[in-house]
Amino acid sequence: MKVTLIAHTPEPEKVIAAAAKLCYSSSDISSIKEGLTEEKTASFIDMLASIGHESPMEHVSFTFGIEGVSRACTHQLVRHRIASYSQKSQRYVNENGFEFITPPEIEAVPEAKAEFERSMASLTESYNKIAELLTEKHKQDFLARGMDEKAAASKARKKANEDARFVLPNACETKIVVTMNVRSLFNFFKHRCCNRAQWEIKAVADEMLRLCCEAAPNVFKKAGPSCVMTGRCPEGKMSCGKMREVIKEYEALKNGE
Repeated sequence: MKVTLIAHTPEPEKVIAAAAKLCYSSSDISSIKEGLTEEKTASFIDMLASIGHESPMEHVSFTFGIEGVSRACTHQLVRHRIASYSQKSQRYVNENGFEFITPPEIEAVPEAKAEFERSMASLTESYNKIAELLTEKHKQDFLARGMDEKAAASKARKKANEDARFVLPNACETKIVVTMNVRSLFNFFKHRCCNRAQWEIKAVADEMLRLCCEAAPNVFKKAGPSCVMTGRCPEGKMSCGKMREVIKEYEALKNGE
């Protein structure tokens, strides 16, 4: 799994502070950033966090490139609706010899790993066979319509991928570009950094948070799972029971440890 911070709003903390300043002062737009020293910027952000005023955070966004993750992971990721996504297409990209993600629990049991890899090999064979059969069918159809050999073969394979992909597993490796504003990221971290989150998306969320903290440490100082953000766990009987350990873990993550 690899997460890369591709881009973010320039001077993210100052942009948020400027937006907040407009809400609480008579400053006009042309002078809104005047006097926003590092200290005053940090003070504005702390004030917003203390009163729960999150709308100024929406003016800043972060764009991440995520690769080496499974379709099972990205199916969860795209449920966060206030975001933008661009994902590798299984319709237009040939998945012949596709890479796959092996869960650590399967990796740890030799018999389970062997069965898992056997299943992946079988699915690879099925995908290729279905794609070949459909490619030949579509090619003949295109030739019958008067298309030349080369164009018919190319178009047929792309059309075959569209249906052959139905046999691909959730383990299939994928890549995705994600853009979220800060307020959406707070919500994302709240749910996906939690110990109860699925292991793969939690790993993605932790790395995204680490990168955010490097770019805007004051903004993300209190970001993380619910227990880190609020000092309490909302999971009730489903709690992991390790709130103190989790809080220390995210303190270390934010300090680059």
